[in-house]
Amino acid sequence: MKNFEEAKKRNFKRLEQFVPVVARVHGEHHPEFHDVHKIFDEINAKVKKAESEKPELENEFKQLREITDNYTVPGDVCESYEAVYNMLSEVDKAYHA
Repeated sequence: MKNFEEAKKRNFKRLEQFVPVVARVHGEHHPEFHDVHKIFDEINAKVKKAESEKPELENEFKQLREITDNYTVPGDVCESYEAVYNMLSEVDKAYHA
């Protein structure tokens, strides 16, 4: 739980900023990112609702791993896209630690 809290604090503010921008910029060529955006919004809502408890996010992280091919960054995207996948991967790993 401690690892997840730390990863959440380290990444969620930036994810809240980056995810909508990356969806807008890359969504046309990478429509799967719209699903990433939707799932991140679900995760974020559950995390905020749970406050200090650990929310049930198993299904959301499973979906993210499937959609992103285990957070594999496409070759034709910007650093922000890559940063989103790296942050999501870190939060996912911390959740399961």
